[in-house]
Amino acid sequence: MSPRVTVIIPTYNWSSVLPYSIGSVLRQTFRDFELIVAGDGCTDDSERVVAAIGDPRVRWINLPENTRHQSGPNNEALRQARGEVIAYLGHDDLWLPHHLAAHVAAHDATACDVAYSLCLLAGIDETVWPSIPKPDDGAFSPPTCMSHRRSMTVELGGWRDYRTIDVKASVSPDVELWRRAKAAGKKFTFVPRLSGIKPPAGWRRDVYRTRPNHEQARWLERIDAEPDLESTLLANCVAAEEMPGGVTFRDLLRLVFKRMLNRIRRRSAIPPIARKKPAPGDIDRIRRFKGL
Repeated sequence: MSPRVTVIIPTYNWSSVLPYSIGSVLRQTFRDFELIVAGDGCTDDSERVVAAIGDPRVRWINLPENTRHQSGPNNEALRQARGEVIAYLGHDDLWLPHHLAAHVAAHDATACDVAYSLCLLAGIDETVWPSIPKPDDGAFSPPTCMSHRRSMTVELGGWRDYRTIDVKASVSPDVELWRRAKAAGKKFTFVPRLSGIKPPAGWRRDVYRTRPNHEQARWLERIDAEPDLESTLLANCVAAEEMPGGVTFRDLLRLVFKRMLNRIRRRSAIPPIARKKPAPGDIDRIRRFKGL
């Protein structure tokens, strides 16, 4: 019997972070999934690390050559996927335990083609910024907080190589995919939950050479230790001063979505790369910054 969801983790030669991203998948309250860890021509010990997880829902595939972008391993994983819903997770990112449950509920309730939720961008100094995705507006939206029906990419085609996208379009392959979906009339649904933590590799010089994992270890420890981590993080993002006591989670969410956009606009400390739509040329520049 096929699983309801296929989770795809594209990866390249950074095996030390995989136990944490995979661990956040295995901690999901929604259990009916398969997880494909798709190597982009990996030459390190990633296969051994994945095999050591020892969960039959987790399997490893590896491309024969490095394609230089997650579009390559994503497409191969899509080809092998058995789930009705596809969910992506960056190999150095983590999910909160409710991520899949919230996305599957949105797909069921609205019959949408694409669902998306809030993602927290984590700085090196532990400063965080909420990323409010707007894929239906053609804006950058971290794949870690996106899901779509597999039938959508069967119909429209998968991810396109960034080197084949028209430079004038100034979009990355994920944005280009969501724009194709929008142009085809596909339905998008916003999931009003914070469900992903992303320490952007593009903000961390030479991470693919040093291959650290201390940030992922610290975040996963917090996920395990703090059952109210979602509301804590949201409150920290929107409140410069102490939040009023006794606020219910529902009231907190109302406050968050009322204030969040204004606060994000006022913050000037967000790294420029987070405010800019990446163009194909930027991907090569970012690769060099990350040590690829």
